[in-house]
Amino acid sequence: MSILSDALAALHRPKAPLLHVAVDEGSGPPVILVHGIASSSATFHYVIPLIEAGHRVIAIDILGFGESPRPPDAEYTMHEHVDALAATIHSLHLREPFVLVGHSLGCLITSRFASTHAKVVTHLVLVSPPIYLNPMEIGDPKLRKRVSGYLKIYDYLLVPFVKSMQHCIEVQTIISDLAHVEVPIDVVYGRFDEFIAPGSIAIIEKMRGVTVHMVQAADHMIRMPLARVVAAAINTAPASLVVT
Repeated sequence: MSILSDALAALHRPKAPLLHVAVDEGSGPPVILVHGIASSSATFHYVIPLIEAGHRVIAIDILGFGESPRPPDAEYTMHEHVDALAATIHSLHLREPFVLVGHSLGCLITSRFASTHAKVVTHLVLVSPPIYLNPMEIGDPKLRKRVSGYLKIYDYLLVPFVKSMQHCIEVQTIISDLAHVEVPIDVVYGRFDEFIAPGSIAIIEKMRGVTVHMVQAADHMIRMPLARVVAAAINTAPASLVVT
């Protein structure tokens, strides 16, 4: 068995639920897209057409969102999110390492995944990362009001939303996770992103292997201006080696 096969086999988590794979199309080096809180794989609507010509594009709904399962006993911890993602990736039987892309909460999940599964990730792309260095930052009334706006639209996702907020975003470890990531990291965010705490991007910009791209005409959501920069980062990612 090859080193890559061993690494992919290590992703197997027998008790973790398999997530919904909303998109799996194209051929070439794989790219796995992981969306954020109160959303679904539709987050990458503008990105997928820009990368599918040269990649196998895989978009996954995270635990509790989109069409993925919502286990009644789930606490939506980072461990649960990453385990479910790992189990799902293992089920895809990939033959190559892959580019991993996260948006919003997906940035926290993919950063933890990349820090603990180094042999299968070639490049990490983080889009609109909600980095809060101090737990009090997410408790700021103005920021909390922006985030809680999602609840009015996604009432049926109340439990996954609230628990993912409490157990992932409010107690995040993205800085320490990124410190253990050994592959190139691209961070893409909009100048008008209302969910990014002041100064947080400047801190990760100084970290080893991190390249930051600020998009002038963009906010937190991935619309076309942001999508173009995300696609450029993916398309210039280090080439994956096919394992035979």
